[in-house]
Amino acid sequence: MTIVIGKVVNFHGVKGEVKIHSSSDFIEDRLEVGNKISIDETEYTIKSYRQHKGIHLVTFDGVSNLNQVEHLKGHDVYQEGDAIEMALEEGEYHFKDIIGLRVFTMDDREIGMISDILQTGAKDVWVITGDKEYMIPYVDEFVKDIDLEAGTVRISPIEGMIE
Repeated sequence: MTIVIGKVVNFHGVKGEVKIHSSSDFIEDRLEVGNKISIDETEYTIKSYRQHKGIHLVTFDGVSNLNQVEHLKGHDVYQEGDAIEMALEEGEYHFKDIIGLRVFTMDDREIGMISDILQTGAKDVWVITGDKEYMIPYVDEFVKDIDLEAGTVRISPIEGMIE
């Protein structure tokens, strides 16, 4: 299964380095040198990877100038879902398992569906889309139960969080 791990948002310099905005878990592992990704139905092998100001900078084997990659701007970056196998600790989940889950309060009120996960550095923040858009930090204080089989999450929001 191929998954979206990010998007090419711009370039850095003239030697073909692309800026990738992450939409995936374990992005540093996914962008390791030698790993393969696909953009616009073309497979690329990662030649170098580094981070700069929260953006992931990548060069590819066989790419030496901006002209070879400028058509990729705005395109999603894909990778085989099992390209890296990460052992998860208890309470950890892959983004692909969380996005799409329906979210309910503890009193069974449906809030919406998890549509995105923002990586803030401290804690991930789940974007829940329903009648409105809500942002819930993924912390035990708010997230009380995740049931992947049922496709649901139960939360206990503080006052004003989902109003």
